[in-house]
This record gives sequence, C-alpha cells and structure tokens, in this order.
Amino acid sequence: MGDTPQSTAPITAITKFEFHPIESDSLVKFRCERDVLDRAFSTARRAVSGRSGSHPVLSGLQLELAGNHLTVTGSDGDLTIRVEAEVGGEKDGAVVLSAQLASDIVRSLDAGQVEFSVGDDGATLVAGRSDFSLRTMPTDEYPRFEEPSGDSVNLDAVMVADALDQVVKAASLDDARPILTGVLMAAEEDGLRFVATDSYRLAVRDLPGTEILGRDQTVLVPSRALDAVGRVLGDASSLTIRLGDRDASFIIDDVQIVTRLIEGEFPNYRGLIPDNHPNALVVDRVAFLEAVRRVGIMARDATPVRLTMSADGLELVAITQDVGQGRETIDAEYSGSDLTVAFNPEYLLDGLEVSPGDEVRLETVDSLKPAVLRSVGNDHFLYLLMPVRVS
Repeated sequence: MGDTPQSTAPITAITKFEFHPIESDSLVKFRCERDVLDRAFSTARRAVSGRSGSHPVLSGLQLELAGNHLTVTGSDGDLTIRVEAEVGGEKDGAVVLSAQLASDIVRSLDAGQVEFSVGDDGATLVAGRSDFSLRTMPTDEYPRFEEPSGDSVNLDAVMVADALDQVVKAASLDDARPILTGVLMAAEEDGLRFVATDSYRLAVRDLPGTEILGRDQTVLVPSRALDAVGRVLGDASSLTIRLGDRDASFIIDDVQIVTRLIEGEFPNYRGLIPDNHPNALVVDRVAFLEAVRRVGIMARDATPVRLTMSADGLELVAITQDVGQGRETIDAEYSGSDLTVAFNPEYLLDGLEVSPGDEVRLETVDSLKPAVLRSVGNDHFLYLLMPVRVS
C-alpha cells in the first residue's frame, strides 16, 4: 500500500470563510451547574483552531444566550461544533472567550453552581469561593454560523459509533496527503460503507440497510470531524446526518458538528484487497491481542512483531538489537504453507481491538503482500495490513 494511488487535487476551501458581525448586547449573565458548562466547553473546544497564523478569534469559544438557552460554539473555519444547554438566563447577549482558559477554569471548579457575567471589563466566573476574571475577544469578528443544506437522515447512533471506532484510526494524520486524512462514505448496493487508509493499513466497515447517499454516490469527510462525532456519540439516543454538496452536518442530541467535505478522488481501495489468500490463521481474538501487547513491549525503535504460522500454532517474536527479545506461542488453527510475516505492532493492535467477535481470521498470501484481518462469523468489517519487510 506504500504505492497507493492518490489524487493530486489539493483540498480546497468549499466556501470563502468570512467574518460577519453578530448583533448582540455586550452584557451577558446566567447561572448553571459546573458540569453543564464543563461539558459544553470541552465539547465545543474540540473544533477550536490550534493552527498558527489563523484568525485570533478562532482560538475562542462563542457563548450566545437567549432566555434560558445557551449556545456554545467552537470553530476553526472548517470544523464547527455547537452545543446547546439550558441555564438560568438573566441577560441575553453574546461573548467570545479564550477556549483554553475558559475550559481549564471551569474544569478546575468544584461541583456546584457557577455564575457567569460579562461587563465592560470582561467576563467573570464565580463559584463558591472561587472568582475568575477573563478578557473577552471581539464578538463581531466571530464567524456567523450557517445551517448546512441537504436532506436529513436519522441513523442508528450505536451502529455508527461502532463503525467510526473501527475506521477513523486508519485515516492518515499527514496533512501533506489531504485525501488520506478523510474517511470515505460510499453508497453500496446493500447500504452504507465507511473506508479509511493511511497507505499502511485499510479499514472498511459496512452498515447494511443504511441509506443516506444516492446510488454510487460518495463523500469524503475529514477524519478529525468524524473523530469528534464518535466522541460525542457515546450514550447518545439519536443521530441525524445532513449531507450537502460541500459540507456535512451531524446532530447528536444537543450537539451539532458541521464540517467541510474534502475535494478529490479517494484511492481505488478495492484493488488493494487480494482476491484470494492461500493461508488462513484462526485464533482467539483476545489471546492474540494480549500476546501482541506483551511481545510488543520489546518492539522498540520501529521494530516489528514477527508472526510465524504453522500447523503447530502461532509464534510471536520481537527482537530489538542491544535491548532484548520477547517470544510467545498461542494455540491457533492454520491452513496453508508455513509462513513468517512481520507487522507494525501498533497497527496490528488497532485492528484486533476493534474487530468484533471472539475469533479472528488472518488471511495472508506471502510475507510481503497485504494481509487481511476479519472476524469469524462477521463480514461487515475488514482490516488490511501491509507487512514490514525484515531480513
């Protein structure tokens, strides 16, 4: 997969990011429980820009109060997270605060009621014997939120959370290859498919019976946005997705996550999956996972874990020069030619951790071609791994 084809088309801004004045009184006042404010701040903060050179106001959280309804927004221009909360409102208005300082202060407070107010000298948070004052940022420089277009579809929150947990980790974190930082959402004949790859591993998860895209339609969603969705889903009772031409919106109970889509062509991942595998290892998933963790302790300095598969079972070995080695054997069923293949232990663990069921099947061709990890009795998830070349 090191030769994975990739689009040369750069990721582009979908619409020009503009700043519009927000009509508001400069004074804001409300009270609420610490936990309510902590959740709203910590959730919205995930979208706040950490990039150097970005507009200073994007390092802040915007608070908008209307009656007893508080909306907390964080954004970096590409990703926006809005959290709704019910509070005891006293004075409507809007204010922008440092996301890091406001979040850290609220999290440090003891449980109980927090009084929040904004005056000419800035914002004040009072809880028990604690009293904090914060400078505010220009409210009229904060970007105006625009509701994405497109039809809404309700999905099973638990199923989508499970799918994101399995797939998002396989996306690349390298912004130099923007196409690979996205997760492909593709319409299949029997439902929806999530796909991600960083060119070293590939994760594919099918959601049969889930229809959200038109026939053969695909969209490429930034993995950062879907990671935020997955974190919020947790115990959510509902998930609503709206896909537009240039953006996507995910509504999870009282949280809305909006992201720009990535433009470009996703690699032909189907061509990366071998048509047949002459060798197959069936092993207890937890036993395999724990053995990789133990032996992987000795896999230092990018040392891989070697798997030797034969009719006798599975042997795992990690040898690091001038450090030592780890070795373990576990019971397994194997069919095919005796084979030794090496993998990055972290990538192997990622696949084992999210594979459903009690047993997994590792399908191989030889020591250099991609290997496929599947769950026995479950065809909805596939995890492909590139072996590491060893001497």
